Amino acid sequence: QVQLVESGGGLVQPGGSLRLSCAASGIIVSIYAMGWYRQAPGKQRELVATFTRGGSTNYADSVKGRFTISKDGAKNTVYLQMNSLKPEDTAVYYCNAARLQTIQGVGDYWGQGTQVTVSS
Repeated sequence: QVQLVESGGGLVQPGGSLRLSCAASGIIVSIYAMGWYRQAPGKQRELVATFTRGGSTNYADSVKGRFTISKDGAKNTVYLQMNSLKPEDTAVYYCNAARLQTIQGVGDYWGQGTQVTVSS
């Protein structure tokens, strides 16, 4: 059974930094892409940053230059370093693994979400 376990959220002041981690566990054959999405109250879930198996990255315009996604492929783990945080970054951040292949088949998986609050 595949699980995505997130950690690293919390409360931080504007201008501060946080680092999120997401580890995929289970019998995993391959993962096409891993990344982070977020959902603020009253808003739709949106892409923050993703990392494909080929090594390419994709960032939302609102986080470019402030957030950095990285990965440890051997550990099926993805990280999100968030710097210069703003109040508008406040949201629940969700880890996503797209086209994750196990011996049972292929599917998309989500973590349980971790709260990030930017406030003074």
